[in-house]
Amino acid sequence: MDFRFDIIIEYSPYLVKGTLLTIGLSLAGILIGTILGLFIGLGKIQRRKLLTWPFVWYITFFRGTPLFVQILLIHFGVVPMLIGETNGIVATILALSLNAAAYIAEIFRAGIQSIDRGQMEAARSLGMTHVQAMRYVILPQAFKRMIPPLGNEFIVLIKESSLAAIVATPEIMYWGRAMAGQYYRVWEPYLTAAVIYLILTLSLSFLLNLLERRLKTE
Repeated sequence: MDFRFDIIIEYSPYLVKGTLLTIGLSLAGILIGTILGLFIGLGKIQRRKLLTWPFVWYITFFRGTPLFVQILLIHFGVVPMLIGETNGIVATILALSLNAAAYIAEIFRAGIQSIDRGQMEAARSLGMTHVQAMRYVILPQAFKRMIPPLGNEFIVLIKESSLAAIVATPEIMYWGRAMAGQYYRVWEPYLTAAVIYLILTLSLSFLLNLLERRLKTE
């Protein structure tokens, strides 16, 4: 079997652009998802059970349905209502963000509940409000424990962003499929895409390990 490197070289500018877009989409997804996930996670641990139901159902829906389906629903249903037309990049960012928020909400919930209740009681006894205690005492401690699962969620988003090719978002897999369609080849486009994803995930894992070690020494 001959392996045509010339095809990869020809598509290398597009693959570079696709890689940068993949990183951008994943970053946007994890940042927006973290903000949403924080509020959803806090909402889920409210004492009034009735108020927790919207957050519970949100998490249940986005964790219980495929991201592929969510992308299609948002691309053909939600985005046209928001901006009047379909847009693959907007749909992908929304889908990744909303999906990540459901998982990150559970990460925040577990992280907050892992902190001893005495920390909250001690903060309140010093005159802090519940919000102040959560902001200055609970969340900083919980966040250190949440770094590994948040990093894993970022890695998952990078890989799941490949589904965006179905709505013509020009990320890595979009150009891999374009290469395969033009030359009727399988190994060159998809193996190249796999190697790029592997490099991205291994690099991120390395950086996360460094961050974890640094936090442990503080």
